[in-house]
Amino acid sequence: MRKFFILLLVLSIAMITSSAFGQYLVVGTYTHNNSASKGIYIYDFDPQTGHLEPVSSAQTINPSYQVVSKDQRFVYSVNETANGSISAFSADRANGKLTLLNTVKSGGDDPCYLETDRSGRWLFASNYSSGSFSIYAILKDGSLGALSQLVTHKGSGPDKSRQQGPHVHSTTISPDNKFLFVCDLGTDQIVSYPFNAKTGKVDTAHTSIIQTAPGAGPRHLVISKNKKFVYNIDEMFGTVNAYALHKGKLQQLQTVDGLKAKKGKAAGADIHLSPNNKFLYTSQRSNSTIEVYKTDLKTGMLRFAGGVSTNGNFPRNFTIDPSGHWLLAANQKSDNITIFKINPDTGIPQATGYEIKAGIPVSLKWILK
Repeated sequence: MRKFFILLLVLSIAMITSSAFGQYLVVGTYTHNNSASKGIYIYDFDPQTGHLEPVSSAQTINPSYQVVSKDQRFVYSVNETANGSISAFSADRANGKLTLLNTVKSGGDDPCYLETDRSGRWLFASNYSSGSFSIYAILKDGSLGALSQLVTHKGSGPDKSRQQGPHVHSTTISPDNKFLFVCDLGTDQIVSYPFNAKTGKVDTAHTSIIQTAPGAGPRHLVISKNKKFVYNIDEMFGTVNAYALHKGKLQQLQTVDGLKAKKGKAAGADIHLSPNNKFLYTSQRSNSTIEVYKTDLKTGMLRFAGGVSTNGNFPRNFTIDPSGHWLLAANQKSDNITIFKINPDTGIPQATGYEIKAGIPVSLKWILK
């Protein structure tokens, strides 16, 4: 009987330890240029205090962007190199450990973004330097299967130093899983492709195209919870565009510029909505800040609310935790991840003074336990 109670106590402690916090933070990095980083790092995140504890890591080359499967069981990462690749990992939610399942070629050079469709059967990969995106089957065990489709863009933009050819920077699936929105920095276009979740292919003959300002360089976009609005961040101008969304087509509503940088001198990067959609956030690498916009939930229009320093250098990616209380910024050139508490009334992130050191952190994602 005594042994039984001891075993029960051990199991109880193990359960408390494994589920002490609500989620893991996945940190993608660059491993080149003699970086101290070796790959992907997993931290246990305490949503009460905003503190992080390292739990595991997975060695892989230049894992500069990740996506977590809808069921939280798998993590997919780019390997951003010439003739790039994509690595699939299983994620143990009990201990945060990642286990490599397989690696496939991305179909192009320098893959920089990943997205899964709503069914969890397909993975989209953006190949920046090749100006293309690829679609891969996701098998039942979470590994990546055969290439379903490779689509290559054509064209260029007015900024000959950055837009000599197409540069696909992100692929975002619509809430109804029927359209794929592709931001092309090189051609100043956001292309909407009809998507067939049964075949894993997009219809390249029936696209809808939005042309952003010449030289703006659309990078990432986010879709509102009510499915009515889309917002994108332009890399070279640092501007944000608001669109109405209807049946896969975008209609521009507004362009806002909280950064007010000289054209071509900005370095807009990431964009996210708060969980309640009341605030829109962007990261600006040119001055290492997070810009905050108040959203009108009825009209989709934006109003600039303010900007704050990330207390680091070159915030390529940032994330808002699922509770909406915390914002974490990955500062690529200062090797740190800084943690902010979000003011629920103003939406402005407030520095906590807490940070963790990480080698060239550039991607932040969540695994929910």
